[in-house]
Amino acid sequence: MFSTFQIVVVIGTVLLLTLAGVHIAVALGVTAVLGAFLMVGDWGVVFQFISSTAYEALRDYVFAVIPLFLLMGGFLAESGAARDIFTLINRGLRFLPGRLGLATVGANALFAFVTGVSIAAAAAFSRIAYPEMRRAGYDKGFSAGCIAGSSCLGMLIPPSVLMIVWGVLTEQSIGQLFLAGVGPGLLLALLFCLYILISAVARPQVVGVGVAGQTVSWPQQGEQSKASDGESLESLTKAFFGTILTLGLVAFILGGIWMGAFTPTEGAGVGAAAALVVALIRGVKIAQIREVVLQVGRTTAPLLLLLFCAQLYSRVLSMTGITGAIQTILVNSGMDLWAIVLVMVLIWFILGCLIDSISIILITVPVFAPVAHAAGMDPIAFAMIGIVAIEAGLLTPPFGIIVFTVKASLPQNEITVGQIFRHSIPYWICLLIVILLIWFIPSIATWLPDYVFNTNK
Repeated sequence: MFSTFQIVVVIGTVLLLTLAGVHIAVALGVTAVLGAFLMVGDWGVVFQFISSTAYEALRDYVFAVIPLFLLMGGFLAESGAARDIFTLINRGLRFLPGRLGLATVGANALFAFVTGVSIAAAAAFSRIAYPEMRRAGYDKGFSAGCIAGSSCLGMLIPPSVLMIVWGVLTEQSIGQLFLAGVGPGLLLALLFCLYILISAVARPQVVGVGVAGQTVSWPQQGEQSKASDGESLESLTKAFFGTILTLGLVAFILGGIWMGAFTPTEGAGVGAAAALVVALIRGVKIAQIREVVLQVGRTTAPLLLLLFCAQLYSRVLSMTGITGAIQTILVNSGMDLWAIVLVMVLIWFILGCLIDSISIILITVPVFAPVAHAAGMDPIAFAMIGIVAIEAGLLTPPFGIIVFTVKASLPQNEITVGQIFRHSIPYWICLLIVILLIWFIPSIATWLPDYVFNTNK
């Protein structure tokens, strides 16, 4: 069993290295090696431990689910799925105030079922939705904030890379985590839409009404005339069939996983192959397909290295008794369950200001998940609270990777990073509200996986 000093050394090392700017994989690997050496005092044993962990960790075919789902999302995105979904929802909501903002949220919610990566959604809708909103007279800060905030749905609505990483680290069912994200994800989308509707009614100028002499009327004149340009019957028909094809494929894959027809990895493989066929049918060039494959490789290779180092780090924490020691300290501290979870959420918020979401999961979940389970927290509900809290880091300054993605995707000098952060605050508050709702009503996250998996038994 480690001493208190050794526990501080191991936990402090990974935090110091990370905050110093060392790559998270290096920070986790160095810390794991240091912890193993402090435990056994023999470098030969340490190297053998590293090699066996590498073999056992990466040979598991569950790791293939990440590149395969990314391939599926990449192929569908390249085939114009995001634009089709946005066009269709935008047309369907033409009689509502702030319809372009609502269409952005709705399209992000549906597009999340395709990609599972918030950054991809932020980049896509910055190019698709932002020009439409600006043409309709929307305030540029409101437009960029809407895109940045609603892009967070990509990490909560399945398939989600964060859920896959969480499931791998905690050995929870990825299918159950996917199901658990549906309720909170749709609830979050609803809160985003309520905020946009309230803003459109209370401050109509932010959605182009009353600007340059317009009068307040719904559907607003600016949106109806400017944003509908080019929405011919032919383009709407194409968007409709494209959306049906995309969502039908996603429903088949996720439904098959949830019904037990195939594992998440098998489903991801079928989805990637089917998405490739859809992309070819819709005229995607071989060069574009090649670029998608290369981009997925660039994304996946570092991620798999991260997961290996995280497995190493997690094993060291468990074998040295650090996880058990922290668990004992918190559980026997006299704090209520809500206080323990509050401490974890605050740590996630703080780390969200400094490092990216996957790195936060890799550092904290091997410690936090066993503690929450020992304290009596439902593991599925805790996973959703954790993912939403970590998701908030995507909008939290100064890191806020989604904000920087939106900024990079817009024309230079169009808007400042500070403006996007400021207009993202209401969406950050919505994320906090969802965390509170899951805490008080865990069935928001647990009902669907319990129902589906109990029905299939």
